[in-house]
Amino acid sequence: MESWHSALSHLECGRCGTRYDADEPQNLCTCGTPLLARYDLDRVAVSTSDIAARPPDLWRYRELLPVRDRRHVVTLGEGMTPLLPLHSYGSRIGVPNLLVKEEGLLPTGSFKARGAAVGVSRALELGIERITMPTNGNAGAAWAAYAARAGMRSLIVMPKEAPEITRMECAMTGARLYIVDGLIGDAGKLAAQADGWFNTSTLKEPYRIEGKKTMGMEIVEQLGWRMPDVIVYPTGGGVGLIGIRKALDEILTLGWLTGRLPRLVAVQSSGCAPIVRAYSRGSAVAAPWEDASTVAFGINVPSALGDFLILQAIRDTNGIAIAVDDADLLASQAACATTEGVLMCPEGAATLTAVEQLRATGWLDGSEEVVVLNTGSDLKYPHTAVMTEPVLLAKDGLLPRE
Repeated sequence: MESWHSALSHLECGRCGTRYDADEPQNLCTCGTPLLARYDLDRVAVSTSDIAARPPDLWRYRELLPVRDRRHVVTLGEGMTPLLPLHSYGSRIGVPNLLVKEEGLLPTGSFKARGAAVGVSRALELGIERITMPTNGNAGAAWAAYAARAGMRSLIVMPKEAPEITRMECAMTGARLYIVDGLIGDAGKLAAQADGWFNTSTLKEPYRIEGKKTMGMEIVEQLGWRMPDVIVYPTGGGVGLIGIRKALDEILTLGWLTGRLPRLVAVQSSGCAPIVRAYSRGSAVAAPWEDASTVAFGINVPSALGDFLILQAIRDTNGIAIAVDDADLLASQAACATTEGVLMCPEGAATLTAVEQLRATGWLDGSEEVVVLNTGSDLKYPHTAVMTEPVLLAKDGLLPRE
């Protein structure tokens, strides 16, 4: 059996640089900033061919993941989701080299399984027995499932408007579930009151981002260890965007690929766009968004703890932040489904609208290879689907004539 090795070195504050012991449970820096896992990259002695010989899951990148002992890995088979071309739909909107990273095929139906797999595994390794978190739905469902598989207890708090199926998932996997009449911030305040439960809120523990960064690793590996020109990401808390940037920095340092970083695009809803507003104003942080509302519930995040990291990732790569209307993203969702057979969740569909609008403004010239992230299965959002054709009824057991 191949040896297991993590090059995890320490944790580091994303703002002030203070170092922390990675082998003790940690939340935020004393300055209130998220902690980032750092690795001794000089100790990583594997090559891309070594990685190619490993099983097709996210643990193939274990040197750059924080779990030190394979016995602590909690897995439901997550990782290596397809990177699908959308040639017909892309040509229709003027970007023929359009691809989608299809995360809806992961356990629990969303990309949240990546963060949960690594976060729960590391929590188990550190001796944590009870976890709590606020969620807009999918993250809670994922963390509750992985906690159950690890033999841990979970306490999940979600807004009442979260997709009902995610509530059911939490309940069925044994979570202690609370529903709050409010938004994700209100859920966070309630979850923070849970004494004796380790807080795994977005970026309030350092290992969810390590699972999410494997999206970036997979994209470049699936492209033959090269980068696309642009990566477009639906942005709420922004962990995936921050993680992708972190992954690209690490594998560039290792020499696994060369070239410029892809331009990173943060997509939000016009009903909740704090990052877009901060980007357009040239701000380093994002002020909270008032009266947030969108059908893309996963990105209905009025205030992101990692706002400065999101904005830094966009600007450092000459990217952009863009907001799209709910009506437009639902139209894009339907058009992609009828053209390609790919039914995106509302958050994923928002990236399609963003690409179309960026092509229309000339920010994209149409020659770029563009990867969009579909972060979950739309089957978890049955109320958002738009019928583009009438439903025909059979009468007397016969099909109607065309």
